Amino acid sequence: MALAIFDLDNTLLGGDSDHAWGEFLVEQQLVDVEYYRQKNDEFYRQYCEGGLDIDAYLRFALQPLKGKTPAELAPLHQQFMQSHIQPLMLPKAIALIEKHRAAGDRLLIITATNSFITTPIAKALGIEELMASDAELIQGQYTGAPSGIPCFQEGKVVRLKEWLQHNKESLVGSYFYSDSHNDLPLLKQVETPVAVDPDDRLRAYAEQHNWQILSLR
Repeated sequence: MALAIFDLDNTLLGGDSDHAWGEFLVEQQLVDVEYYRQKNDEFYRQYCEGGLDIDAYLRFALQPLKGKTPAELAPLHQQFMQSHIQPLMLPKAIALIEKHRAAGDRLLIITATNSFITTPIAKALGIEELMASDAELIQGQYTGAPSGIPCFQEGKVVRLKEWLQHNKESLVGSYFYSDSHNDLPLLKQVETPVAVDPDDRLRAYAEQHNWQILSLR
């Protein structure tokens, strides 16, 4: 049994769930519309360019959750799933997941997007194991702050190594699918790195190193 690891945004999904959540909050007028839209777009641009301050971004993205419980936010997230995530679902991504499931591989999503946003998405994709940036909860309420090591760039490698040790797993025969050059640290760790609809920097690196390039669009 091999480990099949998937990035989420712009890999298994035909868009970015983190950015889409910000757009959803703006559309619902649950945040300061102009300020939040501008900051949301700015952080996404920084991510695409490889210069994202992940701690600053997580504090921005998690602030609207502050003082609320997961149960209180569940109906809002369900609405978000229907309006913004369902249209991003990719039949070819579902087929790829099922191919690995049929092979008996262990499936894992590893994403920088916070676990509040991504846990229901992973469940909708039929993947039970998720590694994501974590939101701090105190006495059952979100504080608006991140918790632990962000699951981003080198942080994905650190988090995965901890997970491998805890689960007595290895990277023998492993796959990792990602669209982003931000994931190069982890792509370099697995036996079979696959660039999925890659950004320009990842495509260039994949071509240079003869990695598989795949489109799920």
